[in-house]
Amino acid sequence: MSIKESIDSAASRPVAALGVSGTRALLGFVGFMYYLSHYSDRHYLFGPGADSVLPHRLFVEQVQEKGSFSLYTWSTSEAWFEAVFHLGLLAALAVTLGVGGRAVLAAHGIFLWSLYERQTAVIDGGDNLAQLVIPMLLLTNCYQHFSFSSGSARRVIGRLPESVRSLGVPLHNLGVAAIAVQMCLVYVVSGLYKVQGEAWQDGTALFYIMRVPEFELPGVSSFVYNSDILVFLGTYGTALFLVYFPMGILVPSLRPWTAAASIAFHVSIGVFMGLTAFALTMIACDLIFLSSALSRARQIGRTIGKRWTQKHPESLRIMATEQGAPDNDNPVDAPVPQPAN
Repeated sequence: MSIKESIDSAASRPVAALGVSGTRALLGFVGFMYYLSHYSDRHYLFGPGADSVLPHRLFVEQVQEKGSFSLYTWSTSEAWFEAVFHLGLLAALAVTLGVGGRAVLAAHGIFLWSLYERQTAVIDGGDNLAQLVIPMLLLTNCYQHFSFSSGSARRVIGRLPESVRSLGVPLHNLGVAAIAVQMCLVYVVSGLYKVQGEAWQDGTALFYIMRVPEFELPGVSSFVYNSDILVFLGTYGTALFLVYFPMGILVPSLRPWTAAASIAFHVSIGVFMGLTAFALTMIACDLIFLSSALSRARQIGRTIGKRWTQKHPESLRIMATEQGAPDNDNPVDAPVPQPAN
C-alpha cells in the first residue's frame, strides 16, 4: 500500500470503533466505582468541613500553586460540595451506560479531575492514565457501540456542513492513535524504569512485591514468592513484556495476542495485589488493540446465530409468540374472519 493509499484509508475508514467504545464504557465504570467506594467517607476525604483530612484553605493554596483547577475550590458550602459530588457520580454512570454523548463525557472528565485534585493521596497510576485518555476519547466515535442511540445527536450532526462532518473519521483515528501511543509509552517507560533496579536485574523483584502486606493475597501470594521458579519467571517475564509491548502491537498478527496477554497481566495485578481500579483502567485502554478480534468474534457469533435459526425456524415462532406477536399456526391467535356483507 502506497503512502497516498494509507492516508486515504486513515481519512475514510474509522478504526477500532468497537474497542474504543469499550474503553469509554469501562473507564466510566471505573470512575463510577471510585465515587461509590468513597461515598461513605466523602466528607472526610473531599468535603469542605473542618473535619476534612485536607483543610479547604490548604487545598485551594495547593491548586493555585500548581496552576490547576477544581470545582471544589469554588465554594466552602456543603450544598455546593454535595451537588458537585453527586453530579460527578451521575456523569460517570451516564458515561458507563453510553448516555449523553461527548458533552457528558467532557463533563465527566471535568468532575473527575476536580475530585482527583481535591485529594491526590488516594489516586494511583490508573487515575492518572484516565485523566490523559478521556480528552483523547473526545476525538473518537466512542459512543458507536455499548450506548443508547441519540436521534437528536444524529440530527445535529446531519445539519453540519459536509466539510465539518468529513473531519469525523480523521479525528476519530487520531484519537485512537493517541491512545495507542500513550499506552505504548506507559509500558515502555515502566519497563525501562524497572530494569534499572537491582531487584529486577537479579530476578527477585516479584519476591519483594508479593510480600508487601497491603498487596498480599492470603494463601496465594505466599505460594508464589516461596517458589524460586515462579519468582524468576515472573520478574523477567514482566520486564520483557513491558519493554517489548510496542513490538507486539506493531505486528498485526501479534496485536490481539499482545493485548490479551496485557489484559491477563493486569487481571493478575487486580487479583493478587488488589489494585482493581488500576487494573481495569489499563484493561479499558488495551481494548482498542482487541477491536478487530472482538469484531470478528461478534461477526462469527452472528453467523452462528443466523445458521442456527435457519435450521430451527420454529424457534423464531416461539420467540414471537412469547413476545405477544400473533401466531398464525395457532387458532387462538389467528385473526377471526369477518362475515361478508
